[in-house]
Amino acid sequence: MDSAAKVAPTRSETAVFLIASLVAIYAVSQFLRNSIGVIANDLARELSLSATQTGFLSSAFFFTFAAVQIPIGILIDRYGPKRVMLTTAVIAVIGTVLFALAPSASLLIAARALMGLGCSTFFMAPLVIYARRFPPQRFASLTSIQMGGANLGTLAATAPLAASAAAIGWRGSFLVVAAITVILALVIVFAVPKDADTTKGRESWAEAFRGVAAAVKVPSFRSVFFMHLTTYSCFVSIVGLWGGPWLTDVHGADLPTRGRILLLGAGAQICGMLLWGAMDRFWGSYRRPVFLGGATAVLMMGILVFVPLDLTLVSVWFVLFGLSVSYTPILTSHGKSLFPSHLTGRGITLMNIGTMGGAFLSQSITGVLIDLMGRSETDAYSPEGYRLVFAALGSWLLLSLVFYFKAIDPHPSRYAPKA
Repeated sequence: MDSAAKVAPTRSETAVFLIASLVAIYAVSQFLRNSIGVIANDLARELSLSATQTGFLSSAFFFTFAAVQIPIGILIDRYGPKRVMLTTAVIAVIGTVLFALAPSASLLIAARALMGLGCSTFFMAPLVIYARRFPPQRFASLTSIQMGGANLGTLAATAPLAASAAAIGWRGSFLVVAAITVILALVIVFAVPKDADTTKGRESWAEAFRGVAAAVKVPSFRSVFFMHLTTYSCFVSIVGLWGGPWLTDVHGADLPTRGRILLLGAGAQICGMLLWGAMDRFWGSYRRPVFLGGATAVLMMGILVFVPLDLTLVSVWFVLFGLSVSYTPILTSHGKSLFPSHLTGRGITLMNIGTMGGAFLSQSITGVLIDLMGRSETDAYSPEGYRLVFAALGSWLLLSLVFYFKAIDPHPSRYAPKA
């Protein structure tokens, strides 16, 4: 009896195992959504993809991810986060394997759509698990751990993916990711406690959708929603898609070089999220730091349109861009603050739809823009096409900032009692 007690895991050890498994499976989602940038040139060459097809290929993930967020949220509430997450994990594995084996652009796009559908629960389901399994005062820190830790998947989609693609090919690399996802799903079977019975007091589908309609009507929803629509889409369209081809076509970077430079941008974004995360307390505002970061990101994209840079300065540019556009924790907090408690879940879901839907729109449209400008004499995408992309993304974010300027700013410090 005593010896058994010595080897039994403590509650803290069990919690660490639970959190680590949930962060790890969300890291798979982050890897898959950002994985096209490094291998885009290889995909285009092997399967004769146009820029439009490459854009749709990458954006298909975001389309299905965004499209199912509201029903996924309802399913999680009705049937439990563990059960729903494991079901979609099977879809993610199928999509990843199909991607690795796909012989044509159409099948690649279909596989990416399955990936997005499969990964659609890997953030929301863990948040529900944290809310149900841990004290309320720990929720914010657990959310930060979930977001920050999972960004290791973003890092893995840069230089590590480039090295893996060089060693075993991009197809072999995605088969490895599929196997890792299977292992993580099996870990979750044991790490995550059984879903509680949620049949009592369950909302009907009609009541759930009425709550969504009410969330859309809260003051300043549109202003903050449009910032969600454009902020992440700028980052993922550059670092997660066109940054790699631009480095090769315009600056002559090879696969390892573009992997290293994209790693700088992804790493800067992770560091920036930690830095910006504390700045709303410094400013006593949500809106001011978001506006500062957004304006800086617009300036950075304007530099790529008007200022020629060598490869060294390009590396610096990716670091500064990653830092400037990583104010998303503050923007997420601003969005959450708009909703009354009974609409918080649906409000966060709607903002997440904006984030992922914006990535779908921007990646799809920018591929069309590059094709409109044609190819260079070396059959690469033309520098003018890339400049048009950077100009379009910067203009889109700038327009959102104009709408965002008048959003209400219910920061807690504004209502804190004065000493």
